[in-house]
Order: sequence, then C-alpha cells, then structure tokens
Amino acid sequence: MSASTAKVSRKENSNHDGAEETSEKEQQEAIEHIDEVQNEIDRLNEQASEEILKVEQQFNKLRQPYFQKRSDLIAKIPNFWVTTFVNHPQVSALLGEEDEEALHYLSRVEVTEFEDIKSGYRIDFYFDENPYFENKALSKEFNVNESGDPVSKSTEIKWKAGKDLTKRSAQTPNKAGKKRQHEEPESFFTWFTDHSDAGADELGEVIKDDIWPNPLQYYLDDGDDD
Repeated sequence: MSASTAKVSRKENSNHDGAEETSEKEQQEAIEHIDEVQNEIDRLNEQASEEILKVEQQFNKLRQPYFQKRSDLIAKIPNFWVTTFVNHPQVSALLGEEDEEALHYLSRVEVTEFEDIKSGYRIDFYFDENPYFENKALSKEFNVNESGDPVSKSTEIKWKAGKDLTKRSAQTPNKAGKKRQHEEPESFFTWFTDHSDAGADELGEVIKDDIWPNPLQYYLDDGDDD
C-alpha cells in the first residue's frame, strides 16, 4: 500500500511539475498580454491628456472676460491685493514690514497662461506711483527653453535711491545704537531676481493656482476664526 501510495505521490508530483511548467508558460503569456493592454491604457491616457489640454485652453479663453470684469471691480477696493497677500499663509510668511508698505501701491495683478498651457505662464503686477521703484509694472514669466528645461525671466526693478528692499541689511541698529539680528524674512521682491529653480517656483505656483482663481476668499479671510 505504501508503494502504491508512493507511486501515486510520484505521479502527483509529475503532474504537479507539468502543471508548473504549463503555469509558467501561461504566466509569461499573461504578462505579455498585460503589457499589450497596458500600452493601450497608456495610449488612452496620453490621448486624454491632450483632450483635457484642449478643453482647458478653450475654457481659459472663455474665462478671460470674467477675469477682466473681476479686475475692474477689484480696482474699486483700496488695498485689495496687499490684503489678499497678507491674509494668505504662504505669501504672508515672505512679507516683511517694508514689503507690505510697498505692496500698498499694488493696484492690479494678472496671471496669463500661454496658449500652450504646458509651456508656461506670466504674472504681472501693476503699481501706482510709489516711493520705492520707478516701474509701473513688474512681471515674472515661466516657460521652457529649447531643451525642454523650465526657465524664468523677470522685469528688472528700477529702485529709487536708498529704497532697494532686496539689499536691506541683515542687521539693523536699535535705538541704543547697538545691532540686533534682523528677524524679518528675505524681501518678497527678491522673488523677481531668483531664477535658480524655475521648475519649482513655489510663490509663482501659489499665485497662479491658489490665489488667482479666487482672490476674494483670501481678501475676506483675516485668519481670525473667532
């Protein structure tokens, strides 16, 4: 009985080995078919991305008259943009006291996404006459170069004498004539000269994707939950 059992066992093992061989072949075929199906999924995903881009471009054009109407209405509210920036947690962290003073002269902000949205965008800041710089407008533009790498460029700020906020000292004298460490952050306006990592410009992305779509929510939110 034990021999018969052993024979059965060997036979079962033989069948099991054959099943494994068949299974491995089937698995390989399945993997190849999965790869083919995945290629089709990837192709559809690429097609979907292209269609989504076309729709986004279409709706960008449709939004433009409303952006213009909104800008005209915002112009009737004093200090709208500086209040919006001060109330935004990420932007406010970049603002020193003098930055806020300068931004009180900010009258209009515009974000323009290029027709090929993937190629970049531009942010324009329009200022009233102010004691800090000569420019009526400051812009920063993000796009890609011929190699496909993200790059940025911006308006050169024409500072008035002694008013360059990007060069303020890291130390300021107190009333006793001693020096203390400057606790304010680096000037907001250094953003216009920083082109070190155009592909990961946090402030630009925050303005474009968070503030610009609905600045009113930040203008009305003073951060007081009470």
